[in-house]
Amino acid sequence: MKKKKSNFIVQGGILAMAGILSRIIGIARRFPMQHIFGDKGNGYYAAAYSVYSIMLIISCYSLPLAVSKAVSSKISKRQYKSAQRVFQCAMVFALTMGGITFFVCEFLGDFLAEHVMEEPMGAMALKVLGPALLTVSVMGVFRGYFQGLGTMMPTAISQILEQIFVLIGSIAGTYVLYNYGGKVGALLHNEDYAPAYGAAGASIGPVLGSVVGLLFLAFVYMLYRKGTKRRSSRDMNGRVDGYPQIFKLIILTIIPVLLSSTVYNISDVIDTSIFGKVMVAKGLGDVKTDIWGVYTGKYKVLVNVPIALANAMCSSIVPVLTKLMVREEYGRAKERIGQAMRFTMIVAFPSAVGLAVLARPIISMLFKGEVDMAVKMLHVGSVSVIFFAISTLTNGVLQGINRMKVPVRNAAISLVIHIVFLYVTLQLGMGINAVIYANILFAAIVCVLNAMAIRKYMRYRQELVRTFAIPAIASVVMGIVIGLLNLLLAKTAGNVVTVFVGICVGAVVYFAVLILLKGINEHDLRSMPGGRTVLTVAKRMRLM
Repeated sequence: MKKKKSNFIVQGGILAMAGILSRIIGIARRFPMQHIFGDKGNGYYAAAYSVYSIMLIISCYSLPLAVSKAVSSKISKRQYKSAQRVFQCAMVFALTMGGITFFVCEFLGDFLAEHVMEEPMGAMALKVLGPALLTVSVMGVFRGYFQGLGTMMPTAISQILEQIFVLIGSIAGTYVLYNYGGKVGALLHNEDYAPAYGAAGASIGPVLGSVVGLLFLAFVYMLYRKGTKRRSSRDMNGRVDGYPQIFKLIILTIIPVLLSSTVYNISDVIDTSIFGKVMVAKGLGDVKTDIWGVYTGKYKVLVNVPIALANAMCSSIVPVLTKLMVREEYGRAKERIGQAMRFTMIVAFPSAVGLAVLARPIISMLFKGEVDMAVKMLHVGSVSVIFFAISTLTNGVLQGINRMKVPVRNAAISLVIHIVFLYVTLQLGMGINAVIYANILFAAIVCVLNAMAIRKYMRYRQELVRTFAIPAIASVVMGIVIGLLNLLLAKTAGNVVTVFVGICVGAVVYFAVLILLKGINEHDLRSMPGGRTVLTVAKRMRLM
């Protein structure tokens, strides 16, 4: 029983570690990319990637979650043949939507770059990204299928493989095309061609990575086929769902998740457009691309690393809650929600504090160019890690308990408030800080609305002291210690040493305080990935 109880935490932890490692690899590629094409190239790439992200949401962002939910539901009823038909129908959907969005990027790329992104020079990068929409869509079906079967390992390994080849393709592509763009720019007397071509070269990475990830998942699926056929032969249900019925199930599952994901993630595109238009109107159009490049290429890259944990826990908890709701095991469902929230907060709080305290050495270690602006952004916006982690996880909880429309409504309400707040604060001259504050407000409102909905539909009350108060106190103590270390090491050691020592010492202090305040116990540690090592060290130090 205990093994089953903690299994989704372990599976979520596996996916979380893969996600965080993928984000770290993502940072590793940003470092040389930014050195090659600078903040302006980052701005072009970010603008193209914003539109690509929306196309990704439309074509496949909701597919892994929808497929895992549908497959999990069928498996829990032992309808193995119907589960296989879910996979087949989802694949048709992925090929169709992936193909449509691919053609949109290829044939409407110039229009989207000029009129949506406000960055005409970003069109090349967007067109290069187009083919990835098709491969990522198909990859999403494979990932959702394996997650529905209860294993996160294929998804985790494919994510890491994908990011390794994204790293290789992006750096090589940036270097080659940036130099080519420099020659084009010299002929046309326009220095913007070098960073624009560099951004297009960086876009080769996601295409190459998605192809490699897809090939790996297809190979794993072939290995699984024997087991799939064996399960199908044990399907004792006399009736197998027809393809029209399966398509209807997938569409009805995808649409709410799609709408929720679109509303939840479209804020980046809206922010790009509003920020660009207001900056141009204020006569600051010549610096808006560089500022946006710092925001997306430095601040957002770092903040998104710990949020990967919440995304992983969301992917892990949805199929688990789906099975429990089908079986009407509401008590166990509440336990899983509490476990997932506590595990997420144990990581989110120290991550937010660590990013704020070590902002300068981290930024200086990883990136060149503008440092002070990025440091100020992290000081202001690192708290968003906590709010986005909670909002992402609670979205998954609501989807897992079959309240699919609620996250859509909550995200839409939050988005309207976000847009109004952003426009007003930009007009008041707050600059890029307006974008940061608006995103924090958006995530915070989603948190409150989602928490109210979970309490209403599940009669669930979130435990506060161990989940929020103790991790917050432990994080503050950790922040004070690494802040003092930072002051001591800043003048005597390099950025790499400061960051490494800060993280190591900070982790020890944080878990020591967390254990002393009873914020985590032996059972919690045994159920966490890597927790047994922490438990062994804690016992040797007589903390437990």
